[in-house]
Amino acid sequence: AWKQHFPQSKERFTALFEQLGGLAPGKISDAALASAFGKNLGEALRYLSGPPISDNDLKVLAEVSTLAPGILRSDKTKLRKVFSIIEQTIDPFRFPWVVERRTPTEAEKSAALLASSVLLAAQRMSTARRGDGKSAQETLVKDYLASLKYREVSRTAISTIVEGPKHGEFCGEAMLGNRKADVILRLGDTRLMPIECKVSNSAINSVKRINNDAAAKAVDWLKTFGTNQVVPTAVIGGVFKVSNLMQAQEAGLTLFWAHDLAKLGKFVGATTGRK
Repeated sequence: AWKQHFPQSKERFTALFEQLGGLAPGKISDAALASAFGKNLGEALRYLSGPPISDNDLKVLAEVSTLAPGILRSDKTKLRKVFSIIEQTIDPFRFPWVVERRTPTEAEKSAALLASSVLLAAQRMSTARRGDGKSAQETLVKDYLASLKYREVSRTAISTIVEGPKHGEFCGEAMLGNRKADVILRLGDTRLMPIECKVSNSAINSVKRINNDAAAKAVDWLKTFGTNQVVPTAVIGGVFKVSNLMQAQEAGLTLFWAHDLAKLGKFVGATTGRK
C-alpha cells in the first residue's frame, strides 16, 4: 500500500509546485490558485501548513462555508482568504524560502517535495487502514449473518421499535433513533440488535472507538428505546484496553470479537430457540 500512496502523493505535490511556481515570491497569482483548486490540489495545499491543516479547521479559520473548487474559482475573495491562512501557517522547516521571501534552491525544493509527499502518504495510508478495517469488518458481520440464514434488506431510518428489519432480516448502516448503526439485526424475540463494527490499532485509540463512540451510542439507544427493546452490540477487532471494554459493557454495550463470531451466532440463535 505504501508503494501506491507515496507515488500518488508525490505526483500531487509535483503538480502543485509547478502550478504555484515553486512557491517562489510573486509567483502565486489568483489565477494560479484558482487553477490549483480546479485541478483538485486543495488537499496538497492544506499540507503546506505545519502541521497540515484539516478541511474543517481551514474553513473555520478562513471564515468560508465551503472549499469546493467551483466556488473558490469563482469567488476570488474566498480564494484569497483560504490561501492567506495557508500562508500564515506554512511550515518554515519545509519551506524556509517562503518565510524568508526568496527564491528556493533546487536542493530546498527537492527536500520539501520529498518531506511533503511522505507526510501526505502517511496520512492517506492511516486513513485507508481505518476505513478498510471497518469496511472489512462490516462485510465479515454481514456474511456471517447471511450464513445463519438471515436476509439483508434495504436500510431505512428507524424511529420506533417496530420499524426496520423483520424477523430473520438485517440491514446495513441506518439511523436508529438519533444515531447511526453499522448493521441492524432483528432478533428472534423481536428486539433490535444494532451492531457497531470497531477496529482499533492501539489501546489509546480504543477509547475513541469503544467508549466515545459505540458505548455512547448504546446509552442513547437504551434511553430512547428501552432496555427490553434493544441490544446495543459491538463487534471488535485489533487492540483494546481491557478497562475500556469493561466500561463499555457497564454502559450497556454487548461485545463480540470479530475472530470468534460463533459466540455472536450462539447468542442470536438463543433468541430464536436455535442452537
